[in-house]
Parts: sequence; C-alpha cells; structure tokens
Amino acid sequence: MKITPVICIVSLALCAACSSEPPARPVEQAQQKPAAPPVPPEIQAAANAVLGGETEVLVFGDLAKNGQVQALAINRLAKRPENVAPGNLLTRAAIVSKDGATWKELFRVDEHLKNTNGFLAATPVSPVSGWRLQYEQNAETGLQMYFTPLQQPKGGYVMTIGVRWNPKVKRYQSLDRTYTTFLGEAPALERLSSYLK
Repeated sequence: MKITPVICIVSLALCAACSSEPPARPVEQAQQKPAAPPVPPEIQAAANAVLGGETEVLVFGDLAKNGQVQALAINRLAKRPENVAPGNLLTRAAIVSKDGATWKELFRVDEHLKNTNGFLAATPVSPVSGWRLQYEQNAETGLQMYFTPLQQPKGGYVMTIGVRWNPKVKRYQSLDRTYTTFLGEAPALERLSSYLK
C-alpha cells in the first residue's frame, strides 16, 4: 500500500486534533445574584401565626428604619390569572414586628389594606381578590410597597397604592399619587349612596 502525501497530512491533522486540549471556555460575564439569606425560624413562625402555613417571607429586618425587626410575608396566588404578568401576586400579606418577646401584626392586606387604626385611604371599597406587590427598600425611609389590584374593582378603577411607614404616627399608611404625602385611614369602609335617579 502506497501512502500518499495527502493521506499523511490528513492523518497528522486528525492526530493533532485528537491530542490538543479543548478550547478554553469564555469567562461568564453575567454575575449571579447573591442568594437571599435564609429566613430565621422565629420570623417564619411569626409569619405563619398571622397568615397560616402557606406563608412566604419576602423580606425582613429593620424595614421601617425604627430599630425594630419586621417581616413582610405573603400568601402567593395559587394560579396566575390569564393576561397577568408574573410577579409577587398574592391574596394576603402582612407585616409583623417584634415587640419585646412577642410579635404583633402592624399591617394587613386581604380584600383591603389595613393598619391597626383601620382601612388605608385609597383602598377600594369593593373587595379585591388578588394583588400585585412591588417593593423597594430605601436607605432612609425604609420599605416602600406598591399594591395594585389584579382586576378592576366593582365601581372603581385599577390604581396602584403606595404604602410605607409613617414615623410621625408610627404605623404603615398609604401615600398620595406622588408617593410623598401620607394619607389617613378610616375605621370602616362605607359605600357611597347614589343620588342619581
């Protein structure tokens, strides 16, 4: 059998390819987001006591910038409705705060937004069955939350309600449309009577 120069070149190329190291992989450019710290059992137990066993703690710490440990917990919506983007979709939420050796509820979201003094201003009168929650933490003012009904309330319209800690009155309150001025609360929600006939 006669070995031609072409066969030799091809054979050498194949041998070189088999023995060479694999090409270096490019260094991953995107950095991974650090994992959230695990929720301490005491905080999870306090959240479960308020909202039940299906509770997820989203954030905890000095949320109000008042030196007290607080936790924001939610009950996620079991199934995302059609035409609703993913996110923090919930049926209920609460903020609990450590007061000495006990925990107390400061703020609740269910069909309405409430604090210890009553219903927050801008809360729809008609019950809301699901909410979208967006939140951010500000180094100076603390946790700021934005609640938007997933469906249009009966007799109303969908609007986002901003809520954060009011240090002057020491409770969570809703904010005006500019998210700068605190609004009050009402002890009860009353339906307005229609004067039209």
